[in-house]
Amino acid sequence: MPPTVHRPAASRSAPVADGLPSVGGVVKLSVVVPFFNVQTYASDTLLALRADAREDIEFLLVDDCSTDRTPDILKRAARELPGARLLTHEVNKGLASARNTGLDAARGEYLAFLDGDDWTAPGHFTGLLAAIEELGCDFVRTDHVVCTGKARKIARVPVGRRGVVLKPREAILPADRSTSVDYPYAWAGMYHRRLAERGLLHFTDGLRTAEDRPWIWRLHREAESFAVTGPRGVPGGLGLFYRRGVATSLTQIGDVRQLDFLRAFDQVLGETAADPDAERLLPKAVRTYCAIIAHHLGNADRFEPAVLRQLRTRAAAALRRMPQPVLDATLDAMDAERAVRLRRLRRRAGGAAQGGGARAEVAA
Repeated sequence: MPPTVHRPAASRSAPVADGLPSVGGVVKLSVVVPFFNVQTYASDTLLALRADAREDIEFLLVDDCSTDRTPDILKRAARELPGARLLTHEVNKGLASARNTGLDAARGEYLAFLDGDDWTAPGHFTGLLAAIEELGCDFVRTDHVVCTGKARKIARVPVGRRGVVLKPREAILPADRSTSVDYPYAWAGMYHRRLAERGLLHFTDGLRTAEDRPWIWRLHREAESFAVTGPRGVPGGLGLFYRRGVATSLTQIGDVRQLDFLRAFDQVLGETAADPDAERLLPKAVRTYCAIIAHHLGNADRFEPAVLRQLRTRAAAALRRMPQPVLDATLDAMDAERAVRLRRLRRRAGGAAQGGGARAEVAA
């Protein structure tokens, strides 16, 4: 069932054209903001958006079938927040699909994301818009502040060169260091519409976690230019605040939805194996996949017992599907604790797969 679109009533400053609120005839920026059961934080998020409201900016508020007071808060915002449009799902579809709903409705020349429990400093979106227009690249990435209770920590994009246009593909490597594909957060950036028209901005429908991982890899393999920058006019270039530890976030829930990271990374491996530069890029994809598997195994007490059994079984099968020579080299280069954990899991899968090249093993 398609999402329901709630359109604000017309006013003198916002005439209606083609059934949609006009914002000066041209929408410069569309900000997609999914919400699901975040009644505690939604008002703060919406207040932050108001500080960036202007005639050529629209806010796509996507309610992913919330069951708390979030829908009421969003209905009020659709009436009161300039440029707001409310889209509602009749069934819960998850973050990836909610973002896609917003993308499909967006009209802006540029696109950005924000999650419904995070917030921005005044001028964040307008400042980042000024930066990407000045640089003229396909997309920009920006640092953010991680907020855990009252604690604050700056998270930096792992790219050394700032304020200059770079080639995204060259920012994937090296395999043994944190790179731009390890900073997958869709909300930490801004993107030109031409990327959406090339099919590079939509997410894999149905992924309940790690939805940013195939997305960021595809973006870096196929886009032509990007830059790392901060929003113009925002002190310190830090205008984005990520709220960590929210109870409804899937990162805090140990049910079966967490295992979607396996589907997400299978997609990364499969698409990377089909890339003309697969031999060079696969070691990075395999190493990242292994690191995430080891991370989840190291936090086994977070999972329900049945889910933990599934994790071990499915992760063991994932190791077997990987290109085995690349996996061997990856485990040899990892720290002892993680390597031992993964080798033990690999033996559970019956040892290394025999025969076949990297492409065949990934696709198996």
